[in-house]
Amino acid sequence: MEKLENVFNKKSSAVSLQNVTKIFRQPDTGKEFVAVNHIDLEIADGEMVTLLGPSGCGKTTTLRMISGFEYPTEGHIFIGKRDVAKVPPDKRGISMVFQSYALFPHLNIWENIAYGLKVAKLPRNEVIRRTTDVISLMHLSGMERRFPNQLSGGQQQRVALARAVVIEPAVLLFDEPLSNLDAKLRESMRDELRALQKRLGITSLYVTHDQSEAMAISDRVVIMKDGNIEQVGSPAQIYEQPYNRFVANFIGKANFIDGTLRGVEGDAALVEAGGVRFGVPHPGKMLDVTPQGDCCLAVRPESIKLSATEGALAGTVKRATYYGTRVEYEVDVAGDAIHAETYTPQTAQRFAPGDQVYLSLDADCVRVLR
Repeated sequence: MEKLENVFNKKSSAVSLQNVTKIFRQPDTGKEFVAVNHIDLEIADGEMVTLLGPSGCGKTTTLRMISGFEYPTEGHIFIGKRDVAKVPPDKRGISMVFQSYALFPHLNIWENIAYGLKVAKLPRNEVIRRTTDVISLMHLSGMERRFPNQLSGGQQQRVALARAVVIEPAVLLFDEPLSNLDAKLRESMRDELRALQKRLGITSLYVTHDQSEAMAISDRVVIMKDGNIEQVGSPAQIYEQPYNRFVANFIGKANFIDGTLRGVEGDAALVEAGGVRFGVPHPGKMLDVTPQGDCCLAVRPESIKLSATEGALAGTVKRATYYGTRVEYEVDVAGDAIHAETYTPQTAQRFAPGDQVYLSLDADCVRVLR
């Protein structure tokens, strides 16, 4: 199996999108719709990058342009040093794993996996060697003569991944590959997929609508909205340092508190909210925020502490939901619903609906947004 890994390390290629645009013309009205709007993106050799965003944001169209199933209206797509923007899919050196698995029902597992090698007319001994290696890699040994309908969903996904990997592509693309699995199996397969990608070192682009999935498997996450890239960064950067309200609201949960920016001292912002003035040591980008003007404070629920006696803001508990590992609270603060989370509830003070509480914000975790 070391031989297969060495092959992938040599074949991995960087992907570069330069000013890529896709415009569709609506057949009924003739109007043009911009699905992807002049985006630039660099994916390094061996990196796993996830495109994440709501339906219609352009993530799947971007994936299809890299795969060759759609051609860009404008721009360049490089795999390595080759511009493949107008190259047919089978000439790009890529493989794609689909949401539906797309296995051939009339072929057994061995035949499904070996199919691409046979189409490429490789020597028989090469087909046997590579298919055997990948079957072992995917823990499918002993299932070679079964048919897809005799496998579980997780096993079928392994076959689909094996079929994509066996042709030794330069780039591996994933189109929501785990969405048909139940929650527990999806989590298990997610971890397996990430471990395999890191082991092989193959450049990968992943599309999903599942935020936790994107956070768990990615080296970097690309947040898209209306055909534009809103932010690119590691999962920690995206969660902890969102550029704007959309990113903060899309990844995880966030409270947005109206405030006033009173000034900037070094890297810290001086803000006022609810009649309380305090410093924000790591305010974030503060895009389009003018000193001495209105601003928005983004605070994650886990960064808010509740107390019965002291805190910066006063409120009333409207809802308390117990989840075992945590309690989620909704607190009314001057008419605004603020969400807070308390972990290890066995040892933390608990509150019930109707209780008067005080909220303290962890200034290190507050971000000042436009």
